[in-house]
Amino acid sequence: MTFRAIRAEEREGRQIVRFVDMEEAELMEGDVTVRVTHSTVNYKDGLALSGKSAIPRRFPMVLGIDLAGIVETSAHPGFRPGDEAIVNGYGLSETHHGGYAEKARLKGDWLIKPPGGLTRAEAMAIGTAGYAAALSVLALERQGMTPAMGPAVVTGAAGGVGSIAIALLAKAGWRVVASTGRTEEADYLKDLGAAEIVDRASLSAPGKPLGKTRWAAGVDVVGSHTLANLLAETRYGGAVAACGLAGGMDLPASVAPFILRGVALIGVDSAQCPMPLRLAAWERLARDLDRVKLARMTRWARFDDVFAVGAEVLAGKTRGRVAVEIEA
Repeated sequence: MTFRAIRAEEREGRQIVRFVDMEEAELMEGDVTVRVTHSTVNYKDGLALSGKSAIPRRFPMVLGIDLAGIVETSAHPGFRPGDEAIVNGYGLSETHHGGYAEKARLKGDWLIKPPGGLTRAEAMAIGTAGYAAALSVLALERQGMTPAMGPAVVTGAAGGVGSIAIALLAKAGWRVVASTGRTEEADYLKDLGAAEIVDRASLSAPGKPLGKTRWAAGVDVVGSHTLANLLAETRYGGAVAACGLAGGMDLPASVAPFILRGVALIGVDSAQCPMPLRLAAWERLARDLDRVKLARMTRWARFDDVFAVGAEVLAGKTRGRVAVEIEA
């Protein structure tokens, strides 16, 4: 029997991304086969779906960096048929077939069971974006950051990472400053827990090596001038967790914030994150993320609509999270 998938193929130096019918024999190696029920559309997925990115590193490649589903067969001691499983990263859509398919074969060591009563749908409403937000909050806490030190700023606030970062930081007691280019989303951001909204234009232009201090901590998904300005305006002993590059991979900053104010820049990787940190992030999400707020920030899409949604994500026209029902 065949199953549907969105696959990137290379032809004459060009990428072709399209729906195809696949057979199980075409799946990659792994000790667990999953019937995929849900996935997501993240910024990285939007790039891959465009067919203009370097995200797939081998071809053909099934796209989708997240998936949730039900185990069909397993040779892994941690999973049995019928178990629920979720996976983020680990090279999905880059070097291993990803979540935009009705079936996936994976390494059992990559999988986790949804913690704390999370459903598969809720896990994908969170997805890599929310998981990266949780990793960022945990990274700030490991650095010793507490709400008593001052406000926390979140860039790309109306997006997936930003929305969940705001909710988690507010739950932990932080006064959250939300940076967004969509000021019409102010009510949405305040509902998530933001205390103040700032226009991203105040952070996206080239700035000074040091500026007036405004916050103690930050979660940044933008990079480039925005990250440089966040660092320049962070208080003495503060820290910024960087987990995205929507504005560019460059960092036009100086060493001044680091050597004059002791500011820490913390890199956050979600794809190859060690399992203990991965589990801690998911447990934090299951414990602290308000399910009602999660539902409000989530838009559900059909599998057939993934290409259109990916284009919207790249154009900055989506709010919060976009999750996908793979299994109708």
